[in-house]
Amino acid sequence: MPDRQLVTIDVRPGAAMDSQSGLQNNSPKIYGALKEAVDGNRRVGAIIMHPTSNFMGHYLISPLAARGIACLGLNSRFQGNDAVLLMERVLQDLGAGVRHMRDRGFDKVLLIGNSGGAALASFYQAQAEQLTVTQAPDGTKLRLVPEDLPRADGIVLCAAHAGRSRLMAEWLDPSVLSESDPDLVDPELDCHDPRNGPPFSEEFLTRFRMAQLARRDRIETWVLDRLARLRNEQGPSANEAFVIHRTHADPRMLDLSLDRNDRLPGSIWGDPASVNRAANAMGRFTTLTAFLSQWASCSQADGPDNLARTSVPVCLFDYTGDASTFPSTMSLWERAYGTRGERHAVRGGNHYLHGQPDLVAQVADTIADFCARRLAKD
Repeated sequence: MPDRQLVTIDVRPGAAMDSQSGLQNNSPKIYGALKEAVDGNRRVGAIIMHPTSNFMGHYLISPLAARGIACLGLNSRFQGNDAVLLMERVLQDLGAGVRHMRDRGFDKVLLIGNSGGAALASFYQAQAEQLTVTQAPDGTKLRLVPEDLPRADGIVLCAAHAGRSRLMAEWLDPSVLSESDPDLVDPELDCHDPRNGPPFSEEFLTRFRMAQLARRDRIETWVLDRLARLRNEQGPSANEAFVIHRTHADPRMLDLSLDRNDRLPGSIWGDPASVNRAANAMGRFTTLTAFLSQWASCSQADGPDNLARTSVPVCLFDYTGDASTFPSTMSLWERAYGTRGERHAVRGGNHYLHGQPDLVAQVADTIADFCARRLAKD
């Protein structure tokens, strides 16, 4: 018997160019890896999903199955390519996964939001409980219906980013002076210039954060203006690709006294200065519509804001050695769930729990206990 079953799920078509594959555009499907509970029960079925990362090999799938919780690592239609990704379209994909688990006979469905999947799980459940989204931020009509979004019964958040729009605001390099020339920078706003720190002065941090938002706002203004011009010339489905240089500049990656936890210096992807200049980094390649849906201040997919609109029990894991989510991030989530949630510290846990099998087991044990206590069958 195979360790995991390949799951193939039909989803509703989106835009004509969601994929370069004509087969995928005409008959879109999403794929996942399901591991049944060791005893074959149908009490709880978990789904772990990220907007774009491949979670079919996620580290929690097998440990949860061993503890009596079937787990589906599910990919969206945008797996590996967020350049045209609309968070609103990913809702349909996650909804198809929830329906698949219901159709398999699971009594309860648990959403596990890991890293960037946390904001997705929160956005999904908020819309499943009360559908309010009728269009993407660029104005694209979505034709979402409640049947697309069956409710889940609980949410688990692990190493949870608060949302892509918040990441862009917090990681965008404010020293960039020209979007067409990443080498043209203001050295007085470069957190990777050792003349500025670490440690960083309060005065520098204030200027830095203000300049980050100013650059973000300039990009957003350009996107909206460019999209309006293209659609006036070419019609309502016009779109265009562009590049955002230097999107990995956060003083907290360099100065451990800021938003202190147990992390080591650096980025979860390596040397922060190198990642900042890398060809393949967060938000580097995007399109006008995808930027508005994911990275802009008008994104509808903010994690804590959406979680606050849900009613289900929540289990939050704080990986205290994480170099990309911080105590302030955990506080945002805690305020959002209020009295319905619980927070568990995973001491020394890095963002991926890479090389930390004992901590993976700890998280799986706690999720199993959470399900037994909070998701017991009515």
